Amino acid sequence: MPRERLIPLIVAAALFMENMDSTVIATSLPAIAADIGTSPLTLKLAITSYLLSLAVFIPASGWTADRFGPRAVFSVAIGVFMLGSIGCALSTSVTDFVFARILQGIGGAMMTPVGRLVLLRSIDKSALVNAMAWVTVPALIGPVIGPPLGGFITTYVSWHWIFLINIPIGLLGIFLALKYIEPIRSENPEPFDLAGMLLAGVGVAGIAFGLSVAGLNLLPWQLVTGLVVVGVISMTLYVIRARTTPSPVLDFSMLRLPTLRASLTGGFLFRLGIGALPFLLPLLMQVGFGLSPFQSGLVTFASAVGAMGMKTLAARIIRTFGFRNVMMFNALISAVFLAACALFTPATPLLLIMIILVVGGFFRSLQFTAVNTIAYAEVEQREMSRATTLVSVNQQLAISAGVAVGAACVEATMKWHGATELAARDFWPAFVVISVIAAASAFSFYKLPDDAGHEISGRKASDPTPAKAVEAAVQDTTEEHRDQRLG
Repeated sequence: MPRERLIPLIVAAALFMENMDSTVIATSLPAIAADIGTSPLTLKLAITSYLLSLAVFIPASGWTADRFGPRAVFSVAIGVFMLGSIGCALSTSVTDFVFARILQGIGGAMMTPVGRLVLLRSIDKSALVNAMAWVTVPALIGPVIGPPLGGFITTYVSWHWIFLINIPIGLLGIFLALKYIEPIRSENPEPFDLAGMLLAGVGVAGIAFGLSVAGLNLLPWQLVTGLVVVGVISMTLYVIRARTTPSPVLDFSMLRLPTLRASLTGGFLFRLGIGALPFLLPLLMQVGFGLSPFQSGLVTFASAVGAMGMKTLAARIIRTFGFRNVMMFNALISAVFLAACALFTPATPLLLIMIILVVGGFFRSLQFTAVNTIAYAEVEQREMSRATTLVSVNQQLAISAGVAVGAACVEATMKWHGATELAARDFWPAFVVISVIAAASAFSFYKLPDDAGHEISGRKASDPTPAKAVEAAVQDTTEEHRDQRLG
């Protein structure tokens, strides 16, 4: 297999393991809690501790990769994640389980940004769109396949295997990484900013963790508010310090690059909207429509089918129409399919729901591929580690904010109706709100020049593409893809 395909698949496999594991535990909590002698509510700490660990250690990933080499750090990160997985499977108490999840979070925090850095330093920019298309798959499929897979394994095998299944995947990932990834290392690694790392870590952890648990009734609202406030204060102090630090762990001066700035601002809004979908949709299917967790998972898995269908077309679409046009119009199209979820009722045919999710998954996957790729269009090789760290932190905050916004909308709707129990009618305002937020991201992409990222898309800067042609061609692609699926 050509190197341009093999390396993205190695990185994608590791990221899939991390993304899936962060959600697969959700449906297995009752069984795990019963086995280790605690309550499912108490065991929610296992989810929140993982998110906290992830947020704390992401800022250190860029410097670590520069100091020890991306290949070594990526391999060690997989190993740490595997150790955490074994610890989870062997846990006999809440304390054991929480510590094992923290260890998994440390591995996951290094795996995602460093895996992306491995890709950027191993693949030529001209092949980056295709490579990034494959790396986008785990982030889309993991949260969707996780819950039904966790429910299936827990029901028909044992909950221990939702963690032990990571071991063969991890071992294969380490072997392939050491065999096929070049041991590239920065010649002049910058000094480590410990004080900046602490401020940034506390800031990201406080904001991301606080937003992740907001509205989920896991912690008192006073504590959640305190976490977010501490996070904001710490991040503010970090920003002040970063202005005078020669080697900041989060380098906000890189926002001077138009393509990276658009990717971060527009990508944040788009991810915030889309990030609420894996949280809202399973709840709607189970609580609102009365489906079992496994049935719900099979329905929502349709969006993953659409995401996979996009992979062979992403590079061609972006090359034909350019990053700016694709991201601008596709943000609006994706928002429409997201808003369509507000129309779902218990009487809506499941086949129609699945068709909407398949086509919506196609456009969301195309958008993530474009946004993730253009972030690095103007980044020099020596700054890649800083850029990947910044992008990873941005993504973590956006997803956490998405869950918080979705939960807050549902809770506000319940209060408006004066309801004490969740019902299907409480979800549609949340879908409308997050779709509007996702659509707002189009403005960030609109401000880009028409030839933005043409050096990595392969599109000539002079190629004129009328807006109507872009819209029509994307629509044609969607209809053709849908017809093939319905077959």
